[in-house]
Amino acid sequence: TSESEEEEEEWEPKSKIAKRPCLPKKTEAKTKKAAAPRSTVARKVVKKVAIKEEMDVSLPIAPVEDNKMQLLKPKKENAGTKPKSLNQMPEVPKKMKLNSFQGKNQNSLVSDEKPSTSVPVVKQEKCEEEFAFDEQPSKKIKLNACPEGKPVKNLGSNKIKEEFEMNWDIVQVLSEITNVEPWVCANLIRLFQEENTIPFIARYRKELINNLEADALREVQHALEELRTVAKKTHTMIQKLKKEGKLSSCLLKGLLNCRTLEELDHVSSPYKTGSKGTKAQRAKQLGLEPAALSLLQNPVELNLFSYIRPNTKGLANIQEVEAGVQHILADIFAKDKDTLDFIRKLCQQRYVAIQSTLAKVSSKNGNEKDIDKFQLYHEFSCNIKNIQHHQILAINRGENLKILTVKVNIPDGVKNEFCWWCVNERWKPKQFLKPEFMRLLRSSVEDAYKRLIYPLLCREFRSKLTSDAEKESVMMFGRNLRQLLLTSPVRGRALMGVDPGYRHGCKLAIISPTSQILHTDVVYLHSGQGFREAEKIKKLLLQYNCSTVVIGNGTACRETEAYFADLIMKKYFAPLDVVYCIVSEAGASIYSVSPEASKEMPDLDPNLRSAVSIARRVQDPLAELVKIEPKHIGVGMYQ
Repeated sequence: TSESEEEEEEWEPKSKIAKRPCLPKKTEAKTKKAAAPRSTVARKVVKKVAIKEEMDVSLPIAPVEDNKMQLLKPKKENAGTKPKSLNQMPEVPKKMKLNSFQGKNQNSLVSDEKPSTSVPVVKQEKCEEEFAFDEQPSKKIKLNACPEGKPVKNLGSNKIKEEFEMNWDIVQVLSEITNVEPWVCANLIRLFQEENTIPFIARYRKELINNLEADALREVQHALEELRTVAKKTHTMIQKLKKEGKLSSCLLKGLLNCRTLEELDHVSSPYKTGSKGTKAQRAKQLGLEPAALSLLQNPVELNLFSYIRPNTKGLANIQEVEAGVQHILADIFAKDKDTLDFIRKLCQQRYVAIQSTLAKVSSKNGNEKDIDKFQLYHEFSCNIKNIQHHQILAINRGENLKILTVKVNIPDGVKNEFCWWCVNERWKPKQFLKPEFMRLLRSSVEDAYKRLIYPLLCREFRSKLTSDAEKESVMMFGRNLRQLLLTSPVRGRALMGVDPGYRHGCKLAIISPTSQILHTDVVYLHSGQGFREAEKIKKLLLQYNCSTVVIGNGTACRETEAYFADLIMKKYFAPLDVVYCIVSEAGASIYSVSPEASKEMPDLDPNLRSAVSIARRVQDPLAELVKIEPKHIGVGMYQ
């Protein structure tokens, strides 16, 4: 033991004995008992540690590692529990707590000399504390659950409770749309529900998402949002129709089967307020629904003549009654999930083309220039599987300008096979049909295809092609822009930027290796004064020791290039070894008159600012191009 510890004992104030009864008596007795076997050295050192770390009297806490233990103890003590036996380990922290309580009173008296003596013994304390715990530290447990970042599939079941329940499973549908395994989709939905961000998931939850890239995560998130939007709108529509009393069990099932906004629109449009209602609805109002259902279920007892009401419009004769039944049947067929799935599958196997032709109206009174722009698409046809994204966007623009007429062409074979399947398999009557009823069933299927299913398919194909094309155009812009911004800079040399022109002359700007503007000027190279101006250019290049000329690729670019190439070939700029390059000047003129440019170069004429911008694009493309709005940079599909 060191001297400082002996001193501690001498300095112990008498007030200590008076203050002890603050703690419960039992605990005090017990603590003394428990602490007896331990060495005096260890006890005193603990006391010292407690003095150094300023502790709160009401809830004393020992060193940080033992936090959990210390915080749990006081409750037990205050409750006045029975004293424990001597050999029980958790007595140790209580002693420490008592010492810390005493230490608080001594704080002003004991000096901080020789702090090193406490170090080795504290380690020993820590070991004993850990011994008292029999559970592992939480971090280790976490790592053991998924060693080496291997996929964790069983985070929970793949069934996930959504706010708006539908007839389809969101995990399964999301998996089909995004081509991601269902267990990954289930984990992602949970992670998004817990408000985890994509960067966090991509970096720290790899084992839950099977190491997906951030782009794939964004795609899944987008698809999930779309599905939730559909579910939300569906339930809003159901509530609305329930209020209006239009909701039937058949309609409810149809609405809950919708997976896209197009399908939802198809099912719900007839019931929207303001619409006259479909032909089927009008027929149902006339009381023809039982007849239509009976034709499918129990055709032997069906007698259409019993529905004729001579004075009622729509039931006046047998033809009108048949037409009404046909409309109801067509409506049933068009809203049946299996029927729609079958025709979609058929379309995937056949040659479905998108066609565009010159609109009749535009050819009479259209702008010639606009019509010529779309010359490629005046007689255009292409398989929807092979059509390019830029072609879709061009056709859509032409249609919006009323220059083109666009239609989706589904071959007749699809219609014939579909009609046969409906009559002989999906909607095959339960009993034998009379020939006139068979004819009615066939015409109902054809009517359903022509009037309801074909328009729905066209809308679906067009909207999918358009959304894919828009996604691709953004991706294309990103890829092109990335290449442009990553162009390697030309560092450490003075540059002369040339913005070529005829009437207003070529604008020159010389910039230093650190992008400072050294000199600006205008020269007229293409108006017969070329030779005189060459002297001026040579003088400037020699004065600023500039051996690189950057020419913008706008008007008069080729002539300016020929002019400099001719002078370089004749070694006119000797002793300088001058080289030139051509750079895109897209957006330079727009930038030159922007507020940013006037802040950066307040004293310069806008024409000269563009020459400075052209020179800087070579010196540091990234720093210069970020000043220009993306739509003016000149990359991407430009749609």
